Amino acid sequence: MQKSDSIVIIPTYNEKENIENIIRAVFGLEKTFHILIIEDGSPDGTAAIVKELQKEFPERLFMIERTGKLGLGTAYICGFKWAVEHKYDYIFEMDADFSHNPNDLPRLYNACANEGNDVAIGSRYVSGVNVVNWPMGRVLMSYYASKYVQFVTGIKVKDTTAGFKCYRREVLETIELDKVRFKGYAFQIEMKFTAYKCGFKIKEVPVIFVNRELGTSKMNSSIFGEAVFGVMRLRWDGWFRKYPKRVSRS
Repeated sequence: MQKSDSIVIIPTYNEKENIENIIRAVFGLEKTFHILIIEDGSPDGTAAIVKELQKEFPERLFMIERTGKLGLGTAYICGFKWAVEHKYDYIFEMDADFSHNPNDLPRLYNACANEGNDVAIGSRYVSGVNVVNWPMGRVLMSYYASKYVQFVTGIKVKDTTAGFKCYRREVLETIELDKVRFKGYAFQIEMKFTAYKCGFKIKEVPVIFVNRELGTSKMNSSIFGEAVFGVMRLRWDGWFRKYPKRVSRS
């Protein structure tokens, strides 16, 4: 078996145009990564493509099939629990559409494995605004959403809504995953805020986000709405909720 200390979780819904290419791109890296697909019943046949690729990569490619489109947050929570159970040391979030460049995975890994950080975030805003082919409205909405989150919560992260991340397993073992409440854009904010409140060390690694070329974006106004109101709830929790604390590494 081709062993790895790292697994990349990729949620999918109607990603037939991208899924094979993104899997092969990750497996083409010099460092060995495993992949876990969380497949939400795509009617376009995404799952069938993954099953064919599992014949080629039986020891590196895994898939959990769910009954429907149940939300980004629940997909990642499902994947986190599976990855923790299987004792992966470094657990990644990544999109299927190449907006997250697979070539940046080793940089996120290095930030956690070799630089002593607990969470590494692929950040669009830590060194300017690094996005390509995004409509201006989306750029402004994303950038100022992060500013809003920083202002309300006090978290020292510039790209609070980023979804390209690496966690040390200890982070996901400490965070009470069943208490994570948000499913969409706010899920990404909640995970960072909770890690911060638990005392984990977070680093932003500058990356360039490229808008998807194939397939259909899953973003919509309700996702942003959840984020706006969810941040106020997180601030309230920050005042009154008792967060579990990290166990110091020797």
